[in-house]
Amino acid sequence: MKKDNSIIYGRHPVLDAIRGGTSIDKVMLQRGIRGEFEKEVRKVCKEYDITLQYSPKERLQKFAPGNHQGIVAFVALISYYKLEDLLPHLYEYEKTPLILILDGITDVRNFGAIARTAECAGAHALVIPKKGAARINADAIKTSAGALTHLPVCREHSLPLAIDFLQMSGIQVFASSLQAEKPLSKLDLTAPVALILGAEDEGVSHALMRKTDEKFIIPQAGKTDSYNVSVAAGMMLYEAMRQRGV
Repeated sequence: MKKDNSIIYGRHPVLDAIRGGTSIDKVMLQRGIRGEFEKEVRKVCKEYDITLQYSPKERLQKFAPGNHQGIVAFVALISYYKLEDLLPHLYEYEKTPLILILDGITDVRNFGAIARTAECAGAHALVIPKKGAARINADAIKTSAGALTHLPVCREHSLPLAIDFLQMSGIQVFASSLQAEKPLSKLDLTAPVALILGAEDEGVSHALMRKTDEKFIIPQAGKTDSYNVSVAAGMMLYEAMRQRGV
């Protein structure tokens, strides 16, 4: 049975929804469940390319306080894209790609705020990892002021591989770093570019930082460590708009 429009729980309802074509964001299976049902869930999630997460019973009960039977599914509120499908479309329509890569951003409100600014600034897509990203739920869509229903979101298995694909497609990848010397204003953002935004606490991961074409710094005058990630996104995107004459 359904608890609300974004959560399905119960063994038969979840499997029936997946096989019936409902777009599922991820499935939570109660940790410790074994046997034929667990094998069937793994098989179905793999077949339909759905993230499967093993969680304690208490966590499932937070989302489905009724008889969830050890399984909860989250319905995707938007349709996801693939970079390999999106980029040819952009080039076909003579767009100069401006893409944001969100690395480890799990705060729903930051995610929604970034999406809102990105859509307003004319960005063409957000790229997020399949695991370790904020879930696009009702709060995220509300915070984005509806931007997430208009801005393509590409959900990729591997951000390093996604960066490789972007670079092979003629897109330069830049990341902000407090150790960089070149200021944001000195980057050439008129060319096809992707900008990496890192998590609030850790910043851009080392794995992604090593893959960047160039690092830059957003100047600051105060004593606080760094800008909030959604504010930093706005500054980067505004500079891109300024350079592109929007």
